Amino acid sequence: MMSDSQDSILELVRKYHREKEEARRFVPGETLVMPSGADLSEDDRVALVEAALNLRIASGPSAVALERELGRTLRRRKVHLTNSGSSANLLALTALTQPEIGDDRLRPGDEIVTVAAGFPTTVNPILQNQMTPVFVDVELGTYNTTADRVAEAIGPRTRGIMIAHALGNPFPVAEVAELAAERGLFFVEDNCDGVGASYQGRLTGTFGHFSTVSFYPAHHLTMGEGGCVTTDRPRLARIVESLRDWGRDCWCEPGDCDTCGKRYTQRFGELPYGYDHKYTFSHVGYNLKTTDLQAALGLSQLQRLPEFGAARRRNWARLREGLDGLPGLLLPVPTPGSDPSWFGFVITVTADAPFDRDEIVNHLEDRRIGTRMLFAGNLTRQPAYQGRPYRVSGKLDNSDAITERTFWIGVFPGLTEEMVDYMITTIRDFVTSRR
Repeated sequence: MMSDSQDSILELVRKYHREKEEARRFVPGETLVMPSGADLSEDDRVALVEAALNLRIASGPSAVALERELGRTLRRRKVHLTNSGSSANLLALTALTQPEIGDDRLRPGDEIVTVAAGFPTTVNPILQNQMTPVFVDVELGTYNTTADRVAEAIGPRTRGIMIAHALGNPFPVAEVAELAAERGLFFVEDNCDGVGASYQGRLTGTFGHFSTVSFYPAHHLTMGEGGCVTTDRPRLARIVESLRDWGRDCWCEPGDCDTCGKRYTQRFGELPYGYDHKYTFSHVGYNLKTTDLQAALGLSQLQRLPEFGAARRRNWARLREGLDGLPGLLLPVPTPGSDPSWFGFVITVTADAPFDRDEIVNHLEDRRIGTRMLFAGNLTRQPAYQGRPYRVSGKLDNSDAITERTFWIGVFPGLTEEMVDYMITTIRDFVTSRR
């Protein structure tokens, strides 16, 4: 129950939020049109302040509640919050290397199929676990790979597949999941950009042994920083929980003790009988938990997920219609059979265009329209991966084209119709002036 003082403080927080919002206005050419960002409401601000007033500074009841609600929303049995989507990817792949998996567990030197045109944190856990990424190309337009490319990349040492849905546009995940099952491969579905998307009527993030989500401010929901690992397999979830929580064997929530009723009555390893279970470690783990401050924001944000998805689709459709038919620009298309939950609007300058990417990007940036590259482009060309072990399956021509000619602009819910129309007009004016 809130005290009178807390009630008064939170009412002032609401007033402050409304004052800040009333002061905002869009001036074309002056106001920065961001490519991504968080859409934070009055309730979000209050949720954060309320958690702070109650000094919920570690993982606690809000984190437990958010894991439960995310499970219902994402349609997964088990959800574990993490401090980032990157950590979620690391935990998911690392969990598949643990002894509990048995003889089928992933080992150093195994190969994991992934895409060359993406974000580093889908690939880095492969290298961090001393395995070898096998890079495949993607399609221009959808910016996703195909099941055929994945199948062609599988070799005698291939043990898994780890792929992200490109900017909220699903890859053919049902076919890839079927391929993984047929070949006996582990499948990690990076759903960090695709929360709320579906493929063949089924939510993305429900196909793999694991799926991962990011709650960074650019993503569909935000906790400031944060992420989660999801699975339908309780045994895998338990490994993730241990790895996330220092590697401990105990499964008590923070602050709880002796939930199992056997805290001092067990023997583990070479420890003496009855050694405190809270300080017994069964994995070489990390501390990758989130805080209740972040989770309180996440609970508030989660209520608006349908609204956010609708806004992203609406802004994407408005851009697609407004830019349709412009020469020199390849516009994005949904993967057949999918309903994307768009993260951004991807544009590729065609090879025969009378302008290049730098020219159009500079034109937009000069007019205060923010742009982004399609993440790392061809990862094999990035400095971090020079001298690292990897294998390439086929050619990476489209990944190279993305590196040279692709960028994206925003569709996130914080954009107004006026902002979207300003982006359309600015791009149309540039293209028509270069004919």
